[in-house]
Amino acid sequence: MGIAISLQQYLDGRGVPYDVTTHERTHSSSETARASSISEDNLAKGVLMRREDGYLLAIVPASCRVEVKALSDWLKEPIVLASETEASTIFGDCELGCIPPVAGAYDLMAVVDDSLEGFNDIYFEGGDHRTLVHLTGRNFHRLMSDVPHVHIGEHRRMTSPG
Repeated sequence: MGIAISLQQYLDGRGVPYDVTTHERTHSSSETARASSISEDNLAKGVLMRREDGYLLAIVPASCRVEVKALSDWLKEPIVLASETEASTIFGDCELGCIPPVAGAYDLMAVVDDSLEGFNDIYFEGGDHRTLVHLTGRNFHRLMSDVPHVHIGEHRRMTSPG
């Protein structure tokens, strides 16, 4: 499949240079980071949230999960994780479970976790479970310049084997 057409048109329309690479099919952002030999901290993922008046895309590193209470407190309204059915409707040109963290390509409001600031390179899935988009940190932040930067990510706890 490759990069989703909505995402490609959005990036191209804004003159944002990017590279596209492929990797073996993965089932999670953590697996994508491992398969691509990149840090989970540099891999941005989109998480679709449902709010009272629509949807919001929460953008966090793959090393984190969305801290729903922090996001709800910041918005001053309740917010919940959207269903896969809702996500597949909004991200119709993407494979199920693959949400590019570029809200503007899908006419969504967004919030980006402030821990994604300061990296030289940012990566994200391009619309399927085999395609990775790479932007320089500068270009990612330019793309996210009108998106609020808030602390909404919480590092996942690693479980010990056994």
